[in-house]
Amino acid sequence: MSGNRTFTMIKPDAVEKGVGGAILKQIQEAGFKIIAIKQTKMSLEQAGKFYFVHRERPFYADLCAFMSSGAIMPAILEKENAVDDFRKLIGATNPANAEAGTIRKNFAESIDKNAIHGSDSDENAQIESNFFFSETERF
Repeated sequence: MSGNRTFTMIKPDAVEKGVGGAILKQIQEAGFKIIAIKQTKMSLEQAGKFYFVHRERPFYADLCAFMSSGAIMPAILEKENAVDDFRKLIGATNPANAEAGTIRKNFAESIDKNAIHGSDSDENAQIESNFFFSETERF
């Protein structure tokens, strides 16, 4: 992925509210190309594997329960400087601290229901993309 691809996931709260399309529109208007996308639902076991890095944190069980509670929309995005630019676009984890115009400021309810995930490094973008998408699902 070498710097020009990142991974995102529209979370169950945003999918349930029906704002997935509006979020995708904002992503595309920011210059990101969608390489792969689907709507799916993670099992509790899959959520545990995806968030395994956080297993020792106090929020791990609640996070896994939330992320397996409804439909999600994982996607691979492409743009120069993808990871950093996307992290700026989504805003702070806590929407109360997010800058105006960011996805979380526009669509998130709380620090726990913050509408969207974005990879924090090129390495994690590749790992997370591979968790959800085969090579034949990328265009």
